[in-house]
Amino acid sequence: MQTPVIPADWPFRSVSQHIRSKSHLWHVQEIGSGPVVLLLHGAGGATHSFRHLIPLLAESYRVIAVDLPGQGFTTLGNRARCTLDAMAEDLAALIAQQGWHPVVIIGHSAGAAVALRLAEITPTKAVIGINAALGGFEGVAGWLFPALANLLARLPLVPLLFSKLAGTPRQVHQLLTSTGSRIDAGGEAQYLYLLRQPGHVAATLAMMAQWNLDGLMKRLPHQKGPCLLITASADRAVPPVVSQRAAAVMPNAEWIDLPRFGHLVHEEAPEQVAALIRDFLDARTKADPLCV
Repeated sequence: MQTPVIPADWPFRSVSQHIRSKSHLWHVQEIGSGPVVLLLHGAGGATHSFRHLIPLLAESYRVIAVDLPGQGFTTLGNRARCTLDAMAEDLAALIAQQGWHPVVIIGHSAGAAVALRLAEITPTKAVIGINAALGGFEGVAGWLFPALANLLARLPLVPLLFSKLAGTPRQVHQLLTSTGSRIDAGGEAQYLYLLRQPGHVAATLAMMAQWNLDGLMKRLPHQKGPCLLITASADRAVPPVVSQRAAAVMPNAEWIDLPRFGHLVHEEAPEQVAALIRDFLDARTKADPLCV
């Protein structure tokens, strides 16, 4: 299993490491000291998505960011391990192997669903979702989209063709702005780099093809741990009502909506998101001293 080459200008490259666990060769970044905060990016992203949030959290916490299987710079060992359950199980194995004890698991978009599933099988004190993708496709799209993603993921040339067609500055800019977000040029360049990697595209398609939240959604009323769901009112990818509905059925969840920003709110307004995270964790620490 070959170790991917990380570009010299990738955010926090100096703290990047590769760890072999279960089926994958994981790309992990670790910075700061204190209670462990685990960061999980969304589908098609990587650790760079937290580039502005990491230094703010690292002032008080030991921040660990992980690329999901096959995405970013984690080498996918088994395509069948891209399901929600499998990714959570493999992450749990990595956490146990490394002796991490996260006080909170923070996930963006699809990463929030992984965080909630992971919290069911590994010890943690709380979960935070940022524009959490906790809704499925309805109607015809409910079966057509996964079937189409599965077909595309199995065609060897599709990821390569997609990388060539979508991997242009203009296409990436349009893709990102379609989510309701406006991010910095450096962030756009990093997404452009990822879209130009056929392996990253293939793993993202494989994740989409196997994505099923039915079990997790049925168990939400039994998720008793503290949970904060942060949304952004201008999110065009996952409407805030998705998190609002999820929080309503969870016994210990709260929902906070930030105005104006889009799906990548943690990249647009990291200070505001970090403040919400710190306030939430401070409140949990006062309620439960073992949180640290």
